[in-house]
Amino acid sequence: MSQPREIVPGATYLLTRRVLRRHLLLRPDAAINQLLVYALAVSARRYGVEVHALCAMSTHLHLVVTDMQGVLPRFLQFFHRIVALGTKVLRKWEGPVWDHEATSVVRLLTQTAVVEKIAYVLANPVAAGLVRHAREWPGAKVEVGELGRGALHATRPSAYLDPKNPQWAEEATLPLALPPGIEQENAEGFRHEVAAELERQEAQAHAELEGQGRGFLGAERASEVSPYERATSFEGLRVRNPTFAVGRDQGDARRTAAAAVRAFRASYKAALERWCSGVRSVLFPVGTWWMRTFHGVSVDDAVLAV
Repeated sequence: MSQPREIVPGATYLLTRRVLRRHLLLRPDAAINQLLVYALAVSARRYGVEVHALCAMSTHLHLVVTDMQGVLPRFLQFFHRIVALGTKVLRKWEGPVWDHEATSVVRLLTQTAVVEKIAYVLANPVAAGLVRHAREWPGAKVEVGELGRGALHATRPSAYLDPKNPQWAEEATLPLALPPGIEQENAEGFRHEVAAELERQEAQAHAELEGQGRGFLGAERASEVSPYERATSFEGLRVRNPTFAVGRDQGDARRTAAAAVRAFRASYKAALERWCSGVRSVLFPVGTWWMRTFHGVSVDDAVLAV
C-alpha cells in the first residue's frame, strides 16, 4: 500500500508520467503535440490547475503545475485518460499506454526548487542526447521566454474526441502562469534564473555525453523513429520516489520538509486506525484527500472544496 499524500490547494508540483515499457508512443509529431496541448488545456481549465512548464518526451511526460483547488488526483486522472485514449487511436495501439507505476508527484517547496525543476523539465531532451539545446526539441514544450507570459494553442484533435460533445471546444488555449510567489515585476528576473539554470544543466549534459563518446540524435531523426520501438538507453531501477524538493544546498529546508511529511503520515495513520476501529468522528490531518473524497471523513481545522 502506498503512503498517503498530502493534497492542499496552492501546492506546486513536478509531475512525471511514463509510457508503458518505454515505448516511443509520444514520439513528437503534429498529431501527438496537438493532442497533448489540447488535453492539457482542457484539463487545466476544468480543474483550476495552473501550468508553468511542459516537455513531452517520446517515452514520458513532464509538467510543472500549481494545483490551485487541491484536486490534483482528479486532474491527473482526467488528463492522462484523454491522452491515453487519444494516443491509442492515433497510434492504433492495443493495450495500456501508461506505465503501471503511479505518476511521480514531487512537491516543490521553495523558489529554488521551482527554478531547478523547470530547467530540468526543459533540459530533458538534451540530457537524453536527443538535441543539443532545449529549444530544438520538436515535441510539445514550453520555452524559457514563454514562462509566465506565453500560451499554447491547439484545435480539437479529430482522434477520439466527439465534436458534438460541448466539453470539447473547437479550440483550446493553455495560458502559462507564473509560479506562486513570483510577481509580475519580478517575472523577468525569474526567467533569467531559469535560463541560467537551464544553461548549466545543458552544459552538464554535454560534458556527460562527450565523456561517454555519444553525440546527439537530432530533432529530425527523433521525429522519424517508430513509435512502436522502445528506448534502449540504460535506465536504472527507480528505487527512490521523492515526495518533495527544496533545491540544491537547502539542508535546513529539507530537514523541515521531511519532518512535516513524517508528521502528516503519522497523524494520518493514527486517524485511519481509529476510523477502521469504528470511530467515525475522528479528525484526519489537513491535506487528507482520498478518505475525505471517497469516505467523507472530517478534516482537522479545514474545509477544502473538491
